[in-house]
Amino acid sequence: MTELLPPGFLFRVALPVKRLAKLPAEVVTPPTLNADFALPNVGELAQGSHAGSLRVGWHDSGLAFQLEVQGRKTAPRCDYGQVLNSDGLQIWIDTRNTQNIHRASKFCHHFCVLPSGASRDRSLPVAKQIPIARAREEATLCDSRLILTNSEVRDTGYSLGIWLPAECLNGYAPDSNPHLGFYFLIRDRELGDQYLSIGAEFPFDQDPSLWWTLDLI
Repeated sequence: MTELLPPGFLFRVALPVKRLAKLPAEVVTPPTLNADFALPNVGELAQGSHAGSLRVGWHDSGLAFQLEVQGRKTAPRCDYGQVLNSDGLQIWIDTRNTQNIHRASKFCHHFCVLPSGASRDRSLPVAKQIPIARAREEATLCDSRLILTNSEVRDTGYSLGIWLPAECLNGYAPDSNPHLGFYFLIRDRELGDQYLSIGAEFPFDQDPSLWWTLDLI
């Protein structure tokens, strides 16, 4: 029997995200997230490979992410000038969680973070905010230097830490809006791309109605 719609298209899931209890007044490096911050395994609903695991934490001053990718045989391929096609993590966030719109608002954000590709020897991580195609409102892009990153590239994979300060998230107000629209893609040209739910046959990269929700608890 032919499957008309992938399972991930049939559900709108809210993922619980825990608060970071202790954080310095000035964050200078991405916080380390333990297993308590791991996103629930949505396994059978997700499309593509399952090479990476993602942890997420929140604080009044921003959002923290930690990605672990294992099982590679080659170094990740990362190009500062081609971030959309490079190995790494792409994150979409809607600080208003408006899931009944099909074109991005000024509260929707798309970030690309790579474990390498910056500096003269391309050994440092890359972080950029990318405009969302067909957006109904022009969102102001943040200064990429505000996004904090660290990474460790190993023979079998890499780890990637990310801190998105509130200054990079237009409309971020956890007290009054504790629900965020959310989607991610782990781009991996060796192991295969890993999607949060639906795959590339749907325009998740520009349609917030296809995103899931992060519940800031």
